[in-house]
Amino acid sequence: MTEGKRFQKNDAGFTCAHCGREVPPLEVTSRDHCPHCLYSLHVDRNPGDRQNPCRGVLRPVSALPHPKKGYVIVYRCEKCGAILRNKAALSGNTPDNVDLIIRLTSQPMEE
Repeated sequence: MTEGKRFQKNDAGFTCAHCGREVPPLEVTSRDHCPHCLYSLHVDRNPGDRQNPCRGVLRPVSALPHPKKGYVIVYRCEKCGAILRNKAALSGNTPDNVDLIIRLTSQPMEE
């Protein structure tokens, strides 16, 4: 990895640790959360590197509209308590559950 490069494309499919559904690669960028339930795993230090030893379940707690990114999903790690944000995947072969994202926008932001 070159100095300063923080994003590594890592678009492998996986089985969701929360709902158990198979999640195919997104094919437009790195897939890091389930499009069905929006849960993720705390596995990255930098996007796509899979170098975080925590490995806790990231629970979606809120979603924020963003003028350039569409929606940003806010997560809380159930193991270490970290708050993380990630862009929702609104395109690709299996886009995120937009109804669930919209419901999350009415949730107060957890800090």
